Amino acid sequence: MIPIVIDDRERASPVPGAVSATGVFAVEFRRLKLGDYLVDNALIFERKSLPDLVASIIEGRLFSQALRLMGGELPAALILEGTAADLAGCGMRWEAIQGALVTVSLFIGLPILRARSPAETAQTLLFTARQRIAVAQGGLQRRGRRPKGKAALQRHILQGLPGVGARRAGALLERFGSVEEVLNADAAALADVEGIGARTAGKIRWAVEEPPVAYS
Repeated sequence: MIPIVIDDRERASPVPGAVSATGVFAVEFRRLKLGDYLVDNALIFERKSLPDLVASIIEGRLFSQALRLMGGELPAALILEGTAADLAGCGMRWEAIQGALVTVSLFIGLPILRARSPAETAQTLLFTARQRIAVAQGGLQRRGRRPKGKAALQRHILQGLPGVGARRAGALLERFGSVEEVLNADAAALADVEGIGARTAGKIRWAVEEPPVAYS
């Protein structure tokens, strides 16, 4: 049995039932600090239906959520659940949705997985858990660089913000102590950090806190 912790706010979703129906997971419900599903104490997944995705873009939550997931101690991914029919009448053009997903996947670096239904979401959780076990047992050679250690990973994440390079990322971490505190800081506090200034502070706030916008 593969342990899975499901955030208690997901109880009303059909996904926990689909997860239990696999017969493979040992399910526990509790409040998670990050994400909706903690698989095998090693992988974090945030699940969003397509209408949830649109709402998070409009409310300005998507980018800050993605940055927080990338700033956690465990590998994380976003599962988008649903079909094109779920976007009917959402009031947002596909170009705007695609632009947000490009930012999340390419510039923030959070992997995005697709599932058409709650059952496919449960299967995706199962597939990734099994793949993680295969990788841990040496079944897949992993290539490419990944920052070593939490501090290096935090600097790497902050360098995805506009106008922030290695030096400024280090200065932000020295001042605020964590990625989460940087994201929560207001423009005045950011501008007060050496090397940031008002212009870069404004760009950072723009990236992580978008005001509600009417899309058509």
